[in-house]
Amino acid sequence: MNNNINFEGAYKNIIHRLTHDLPPHLTYHNVAHTNSVLGVTESLAVLENIGEDETLLLKTAALFHDAGFLQKFKNHEESSCSLALESLPQYGYSSDEIGTICRIIMATRLPQRPADKLEEIICDADLHYLGTSQYEEISADLYKEFKKEGVVKTRKEWQQKELSFLMAHRFFTSSAKELYGPLKEKHIKTLTEAHQKHLHTTSLVQDVFFLILGVLIAGFGLKGFLVPNHFFDGGITGISLLLNELYHFNLAYVIVVLNVPFIIVGYFSVSGSFAFKTLAAVVLLGVCLLFMPYPTVTSDKLLISIFGGVFLGLGVGLTMKAGCALDGLEVLALYTLKKTSLTITEIILGINILIFSIAAFKFGMETALYSVLTYFVASRMIDYVIEGLQAFIGVTIISGKSDMVKYRLVNDLGRGITVYKGERGFLPGSFEQSADCDIIFTVVTRMELRKLKNLVYQTDENAFVFASTIREASGGIIKRRQRH
Repeated sequence: MNNNINFEGAYKNIIHRLTHDLPPHLTYHNVAHTNSVLGVTESLAVLENIGEDETLLLKTAALFHDAGFLQKFKNHEESSCSLALESLPQYGYSSDEIGTICRIIMATRLPQRPADKLEEIICDADLHYLGTSQYEEISADLYKEFKKEGVVKTRKEWQQKELSFLMAHRFFTSSAKELYGPLKEKHIKTLTEAHQKHLHTTSLVQDVFFLILGVLIAGFGLKGFLVPNHFFDGGITGISLLLNELYHFNLAYVIVVLNVPFIIVGYFSVSGSFAFKTLAAVVLLGVCLLFMPYPTVTSDKLLISIFGGVFLGLGVGLTMKAGCALDGLEVLALYTLKKTSLTITEIILGINILIFSIAAFKFGMETALYSVLTYFVASRMIDYVIEGLQAFIGVTIISGKSDMVKYRLVNDLGRGITVYKGERGFLPGSFEQSADCDIIFTVVTRMELRKLKNLVYQTDENAFVFASTIREASGGIIKRRQRH
């Protein structure tokens, strides 16, 4: 053991500086945190049977591990090492001992990847609060600090990061797992339940909004364009329009009555929630058709066929985003699909051919053709509403800082990733030069693509990123809401 080491002197010096010189908004990375980590480091060292010499170096690393916040917030670990190199020689530490201390300090950088027992101990000590009864209080202090530094902007964003971090984190030493693991799992369960409750409430409010808005818009498409001009659509709506024209049945009542059998089928073949929401949407549409004073917009046949389809498709699409169907034909197609070898597209197409054939026979080919155009526009509008903003993009990332990119994609963006092993290099003039690299692949929505690119280039401005549209994606942790 180096008898010249004056740990007490180093401790008094750095604690004095942390007490008086740290920015006041550092409510988490403060002197209390350093003292806490130092105490847990010493306890874990005893439990893990670390020798006296190594324990002293470990304690010194714990003392200096966040000293870099005296100089800067980001990449503070390098500053912590610089302060150790500057301060420790006067307290009797040799250059080799300081090198070991700096190595241990750098192990606390996220994502943590400790290489030996000493690094495992300081990593566990640094984040031991995750498995303590003080977790909520300390987490609140960290949120205040991160918000002040601009790391997070809202509490919702913080809660998502907090849960993702807890789920990704693991303790390394057996002692820490035993001491802090059970409470950490309890915190994860509590946060998960709160997050799911919040999502359920938010989802319910959003569904009600989309359902009401969709019904109002669909009603406008029907009464403002199609009904006054004797145009038709496909599906149950088209059949209702036909019955209205042929027998002068009230459209509002016909739509409700014709959809009821399919709602019952939907209750058993899809879900009770789907059936109840669909019933609410259909009844509300009937009320709108009865009482809403929609104006007749135009008598131009082309405008009617196009914009009638636009508004009807927009309305139906919004109700589908709310988790229901404003037209029972989709339910019939799903039910028939289970009984036959026909596809849903073939089933719907067959029924609509019948509807438009009757329209052509009774009201003329021109009306039928315009109605087909209405149906086509409405179908495309539904596709855009449902899939347009949620189109999936496959993103491939090649970066020299792949570990940090992977960590931020999982914990900051909340995405699942797949990693391929590859080689990078092979440039003109230096073809023989190459290096192994991780090729990262992930799937995001179109709306998330810019955020992902910003995150990657903040981490590595030289990263190579390319994206391609994915026709369909499911499974994994893709953030698509399950509707039925």
